[in-house]
Amino acid sequence: MTTTTLQTETDVVLIGAGIMSATLGLLLKELNPNIKIEIYERLDMAAAESSDAWNNAGTGHSAFCELNYTPQLPNGEIETKKAVKIAESFEVSKQFWAYLVEKNLISNPENFIKSIPHMSFVWGEENVDFLKKRYDALQQYSLFKGMEYSEDREVIQSWMPLVMEGRNPKSLIAATSMKIGTDVNFGELTRNIFNYLKTLDGVNMHFHHEVRSLKKGSNGGWELKIKDLEKSDKTKVKTRFVFIGAGGGSLPLLEKAGIPEGDGFGGFPVSGQWLKCVNEEIIAKHNAKVYGKASVGAPPMSVPHIDSRMIDGKKALLFGPYAGFSTKFLKNGSYLDLPLSIKTNNLIPMLSAGFHNLPLTKYLIDQVRQSPEDRLQALKEYLPDAKMEDWVLETAGQRVQVIKKGENGGGVLEFGTEVVTAGDGSLAVLLGASPGASTAVSIMLDLIQRCFTEHEKTTEWQDKLKAMIPSYGISLNENEALLKQVREHSAQVLKLDTL
Repeated sequence: MTTTTLQTETDVVLIGAGIMSATLGLLLKELNPNIKIEIYERLDMAAAESSDAWNNAGTGHSAFCELNYTPQLPNGEIETKKAVKIAESFEVSKQFWAYLVEKNLISNPENFIKSIPHMSFVWGEENVDFLKKRYDALQQYSLFKGMEYSEDREVIQSWMPLVMEGRNPKSLIAATSMKIGTDVNFGELTRNIFNYLKTLDGVNMHFHHEVRSLKKGSNGGWELKIKDLEKSDKTKVKTRFVFIGAGGGSLPLLEKAGIPEGDGFGGFPVSGQWLKCVNEEIIAKHNAKVYGKASVGAPPMSVPHIDSRMIDGKKALLFGPYAGFSTKFLKNGSYLDLPLSIKTNNLIPMLSAGFHNLPLTKYLIDQVRQSPEDRLQALKEYLPDAKMEDWVLETAGQRVQVIKKGENGGGVLEFGTEVVTAGDGSLAVLLGASPGASTAVSIMLDLIQRCFTEHEKTTEWQDKLKAMIPSYGISLNENEALLKQVREHSAQVLKLDTL
């Protein structure tokens, strides 16, 4: 078959059509309307991997209910630093989305974001003690004002009646509830943003296109070779800046880029599954995101929750996720992804991380070996009256946890999100999984500061950034009046509940 080689020059290349690329593309286009952007996605639609509703938790992560964001330290105190950062970041995301709606860049916010209470639920003396300490620790921050705590069964019954059905009346339980939690369909939001971006001059989107190689050009930019998977045509692209936001596919591309900042990075893939309720009567009884405590060794994406969702315009009820192991880096990836990612510069960090995270390995092995009865038993901890016939197993997304070099040369398994940037700011690569999509705007703003430093400091860009995100450059946690103001405005525009 004859192949045609095309030549393209552009300012920015975005690899991967997920929420991260969508957010960065729109931010850059708002900051500089003349910028030229090429977007490449190997699948046939946007947001089909990590951003898709079935592959994403859908929780607007604000640290209201996710207990893994507030670990208990050896001295018994609760670490709140991560929770505060995540809560602030989600407020930034809401401000940006409200701006997009106000400017009519996207419409119908109710299609991608809805109010739903965020709750934590625990049982047993030790866990109840932890939840009370967590609640008390978070009350010192403005971001968490309005959270309620209770050990009263009647109160908890009113919050989560389905969870309380059939529960042992003598069991010691506790719960927190935050009214202003949200459910977000990141797939819908991502596609809305790309639909707008495609209407703009200088923006081109290419599906069924795979980046085969990228190397540093003589002029300081990047040269990419891209294959059209449908026509077999090849394209050579020259660009000043590349962003790789390809989910689990980012690590192999980082390795191909060969930047020294990427040395030692590896990845550990974790797959997931949901139990999906198929009984409409049960679905109607629950209206909350209820998070519990994770098992020892569990990665953040495996924190158990019984979760009301809106997917494709219909209410759904999910429980999970159940973690598993696959050598694929993407749901639509190859079983060779993990072995092919092992290089001489990351072999020792990966072996070291594996050795020092044996509880995670044991946890994943146990999860993979689970029978349907085992999964039902886990569900019964949250819904004591659950019956097998009301639930079916649904495959969730694939995540790659970051492994990087530690200070001693060994490997450190990172459960957060990591952005690797070239020293000259010409390349940025997003790695990691949690909290991911919810903090996309903050992550991309930080990337702009690092990679577009001279532009970001100009009065023009500063004014535009503050128009999009009124709290830009200001700590919301330290400015209660501003927090109240932006929360109320975002809620009004996005049609969300307020305190």
